[in-house]
Amino acid sequence: MSLCNVDCILVGRRQVNYPWKVPIKNIERELICPSCKELFTHPLILPCQHSVCHKCAKELLLSREDAFAEPDSEFSNPATPIGSPRVRRLSSASVERIDRLTRTASLRRSFGRKGWKRTIHSQGVTTFPCPSCEHDVDLGERGLSGLFRNFTLETIVERYRQAARAAVAIMCNLCKPPPLEATKSCMDCKASYCNECFKIHHPWGTPKAQHEYVGPTTNFRPKILMCPEHDMEKVTMYCEVCRRPVCHLCKLGGSHANHKVTSMSSAYKVLKEKLSKSIGYLISKEDQVKTQIFQLEHMIDQTESNGEKAKRDATDSIDRLCGILEERKMNLVKSIQDSRSSKLEKLRYQMDEYQGMLENSGLVGYAQEVLKETDQSCFVQTAKQLHTRIRMATESLKTFQPAAKPSFTDFNLDVSREEELLKELSFTNVPDAPVIDQKQSRLYDKGIVCWQQPNGNPPVDHYKLEYRRLDQDGDCTWEPTEDVCSTSKVISNLDTNTSYLFRVKGCKNFTYSDYSKEVAFHTPPAPVLRFLFDENCGYNSDHLILNNQRDSVESVAGLPLLLGAERIVVGSYMSLDFITGDIGITKGKYYWAFQVEPSSFLVKVGVVSAAKLQEWFHSPRDINSPRYDQDSGHDSGSEDIAMEHSQPFTFVTVGMRKLFIPRGHSSSSTDSCKRSLPTPNRIGVCLDYDKGKVNFYNADTMQCLYERNVECSGTMYPAFGLMGGGAVHLDELITVKESTKSSFFLNS
Repeated sequence: MSLCNVDCILVGRRQVNYPWKVPIKNIERELICPSCKELFTHPLILPCQHSVCHKCAKELLLSREDAFAEPDSEFSNPATPIGSPRVRRLSSASVERIDRLTRTASLRRSFGRKGWKRTIHSQGVTTFPCPSCEHDVDLGERGLSGLFRNFTLETIVERYRQAARAAVAIMCNLCKPPPLEATKSCMDCKASYCNECFKIHHPWGTPKAQHEYVGPTTNFRPKILMCPEHDMEKVTMYCEVCRRPVCHLCKLGGSHANHKVTSMSSAYKVLKEKLSKSIGYLISKEDQVKTQIFQLEHMIDQTESNGEKAKRDATDSIDRLCGILEERKMNLVKSIQDSRSSKLEKLRYQMDEYQGMLENSGLVGYAQEVLKETDQSCFVQTAKQLHTRIRMATESLKTFQPAAKPSFTDFNLDVSREEELLKELSFTNVPDAPVIDQKQSRLYDKGIVCWQQPNGNPPVDHYKLEYRRLDQDGDCTWEPTEDVCSTSKVISNLDTNTSYLFRVKGCKNFTYSDYSKEVAFHTPPAPVLRFLFDENCGYNSDHLILNNQRDSVESVAGLPLLLGAERIVVGSYMSLDFITGDIGITKGKYYWAFQVEPSSFLVKVGVVSAAKLQEWFHSPRDINSPRYDQDSGHDSGSEDIAMEHSQPFTFVTVGMRKLFIPRGHSSSSTDSCKRSLPTPNRIGVCLDYDKGKVNFYNADTMQCLYERNVECSGTMYPAFGLMGGGAVHLDELITVKESTKSSFFLNS
């Protein structure tokens, strides 16, 4: 088989020619697994439409399981690249876990899926990052067994392998020794034949004559594609929503029941026509592509030459600075040496003078010899000058003064300013350090960190975000993220009830700015409960306005509220309008956060059981008044009732820029000021279902404002009651319902 003439396939005794030739040797990079960097082996199609080897998918899933099981392992460290799974050495325990993953998927198939749902207590990890796009891939309950094999890619890889080893021929499986070279392979018989053997085993007029055959190959794929979710069911339709083949059971009662599907033949025709047109368009633009390739080659040459020139210029500039420093060094050192020589010369001369004052040496010894002179005229001639020297030496003894000071304080060199300048030495237009926006940043089990450039600063090429745990020992290292082109970054897999430090720096033309000021954030004490407002449970559309995204609700003090005010005449009270979350809690511990509009008149926030909600919604409206609830948080006489007994609901009241803590059984009317706090920018609620406790937090600082026992019975829901003008907005990460998260909670 030629390397560049693999341009046809044989189907049902027919040879189908493509309108273009495919040079197999030029498409090698499309046949490389992004994980192991080798040719694909049994590739699987991930939900993101990228492909990965079956073995690599197992090992990626295993590495994620190891990361969760061993927090201190190298895979739990974001700064440690996983690398090629096939290069990584697996322990025997890891291999056993690979087998367990496969066995688990098989057991799930054997037990069936009817009535089976994943809950928050389901075991095992079913997500891993796609090696191509780095997005998390959710395999669902069936694991790797729920993925299609990419048989088309597998066939192309096999043709490439054959073309790469053209010298090694595929031999006929039916010939008597010595076998002849095979000319075709039967996909039904899964065997290769020479021309004579093929005629013998596939005679005309028999069913075998209709078998599908291709060129010689060792890769025999199944003739019929089966549904991975329903065993023994053929895929006959194509889901346009999920963009994958499905069977009729998937459409009737499976996960694709409400999706738009088409027949496989229609999808084949449409997709093949689109692909052919796209390929034809690219082929027609070959001259344009060649021109752009030439431009890119020219830009590569320019980049190389300009990079070398910039490198030389920078080196020359640094060398000039080093030359100036070396010259200044020589001058300064010479000044010190000259001063030292002068001082030493003076001190040594003075030391010699004093040495002469000693007996039998120097000046004293000479004077003693002069005293031996008996000739008067000669003595007088010599003694006059000698006496003057002796007198000067005597005076110097009385007022001793060194000829030079030994210190060199005058030669201290202050280079602090120059050091700062050298530290700031960089290319022109170095970006200033960015500023982390604490108001826009949020931290949960996933965190979003936002920042911005100082006013008037030009944009940068990308940013580098780093974070670390703020432990007591302070030994945690900074974990860098990949380069970020926007001004925000989502951080995954954060620990609950943990403080983290964040810092970020910008990069412009490969020059990094200084780090931003380090900012500390504290994660909530429990996993996040992701929900939206429920428009089907007690929602009063006359008083409340729910936006299309169902993450904001507004209470409008309009005409319906005024008309209801006439009930006050007969002693009734106006009611609160309640709205709940669409997700309930039946066990575990969860946290959610929201923002109450500062101008709100009265908003009650907390938790309530499903049974209590039904009681409220089916009872007279005046019972729902703020004065009726024993712990409504509203200043009313009904709250004088003892509150030591827990109720199946708990609320705090927010209104007029204040947060009111409910009154305890021992509280007096004089301590109302102590129960009034400024309304936090964001309020957090944490429900521990198993312990029967609910906590209210300042969500920005994670300071606990109030704790109360609550009777957790049945399903507990986040609840909000509004009266008059007001609004509640759920945090963005609270409203993001990921497929891996939403299945954790029981349906209401």
